[in-house]
Amino acid sequence: MFAQVGVVQIDSVNVLARAHYLPGWSRLGPYSREMFDRLVRVERYAYEYWAHEASLVPVAWEPLLRWRAAAALAGDGMWRGIAAFGRERADYVADALAQVRDRGPLAAADLAEPGRGGGGWWGWADGKRAMEYLMWTGQLCVAGRRPSFERLYDLPERVIPPAVLGLPTPDPHDAVRILLGHAADRLGVATAGDLADYFRLPAAVARPRLAELVENGELVEVGVVGWSARAYARPGLTVARRAAGRALLSPFDPLVWERARTRRLFGMDVVLELYTPAPKRRYGYYVLPFLLGDRLAARVDLKADRAARVLRVAAAWHEPDPGSDIPAPRRPGRPGRAGRAGRPSDVAADRVLAGADPEGVDLADRELADRELGGAELEGAELEGADPGGSASEGPDPSSPAAVAAELAAELAALAGWLGLDRIEVVANGTLAPALTRAVAALGAAG
Repeated sequence: MFAQVGVVQIDSVNVLARAHYLPGWSRLGPYSREMFDRLVRVERYAYEYWAHEASLVPVAWEPLLRWRAAAALAGDGMWRGIAAFGRERADYVADALAQVRDRGPLAAADLAEPGRGGGGWWGWADGKRAMEYLMWTGQLCVAGRRPSFERLYDLPERVIPPAVLGLPTPDPHDAVRILLGHAADRLGVATAGDLADYFRLPAAVARPRLAELVENGELVEVGVVGWSARAYARPGLTVARRAAGRALLSPFDPLVWERARTRRLFGMDVVLELYTPAPKRRYGYYVLPFLLGDRLAARVDLKADRAARVLRVAAAWHEPDPGSDIPAPRRPGRPGRAGRAGRPSDVAADRVLAGADPEGVDLADRELADRELGGAELEGAELEGADPGGSASEGPDPSSPAAVAAELAAELAALAGWLGLDRIEVVANGTLAPALTRAVAALGAAG
């Protein structure tokens, strides 16, 4: 999963499941979250840093982000309030660092004088501001989290494996070029803005390095039908002719986290309404797009009621075909999970996400998967048939509410089992709710 997505975004909202667990569900199905935690916290495969927002990043990439920590130490590229706190309260920050050195790992609340927060989402206490400043500037790392999701901070030499910490620091220009390459490996075909957004690179930083990647042949320029901007891809990229995915996607998933790209690819506006007052929400609080074939065919507002052991569907919406001139889906078939390991026919929908593992990938295996996917080599010309919503999938008709509801019900039942929930309740809200209610009842999953 890390090889496919590279960066896994973190978010504290736990209404369904923590955001960093959900990309694994979308690609692997019912995997062990305990195994994920061990991979990150014990084996130190990944570490927390500001990559695409707060994220888990393969620890092998830590040298590539040192330039960002150095820039933050100079007051550039970080939140202005945190940068100002680091300058104005330098003695307090230095004392916090000393406490971690002597007593760590520590949460912000463990400091001798943590201060008091001002309330609200960002009303951080002084201790929290100091710890975040130290993390952003690379002087501290996240050693773990408490059950409350509170960060524990420690010195980098006690978190980052010595073999990685001892690697030389790349020139910032080299690091940015490599990061853009990692983004291209995960996105497949992407605009300059898409590639820069993957690691939140400012355009002024990314564009010169992108031009160098094209000049030295590591990327090629391509045109995509329906896109106004030029796009980029790896030379010889295989573009799958068919897709057979079925997956619920977190709103923080790399496949959909960049809203403009999601509109271009799928014709869907993925709206994050977590911080929108309830009366103003259009779709719901925690809304997940539903991938079916190569379409985002629905969106559902989900909540895990752990006390009642119920997966509650607060709203379900069928997503209409984004274009009337799009070819109809091909003959029906049975979809598989997007990107499930060991089943090449199932990864077609996620082919644009597949990239090199941070520690290397068996190219023979990758080429074999490409052949089995029935892909076509990219020659750097115009990519035909790439209009948003254009279907090359073999599976249920995503324009049919009944067909979408049946597949979504099966996915929800599997998700409920993975979360340890016993049943599904569908609230009569949204255009897909009636069909989904019937589909859930047919599975015997309703309460």
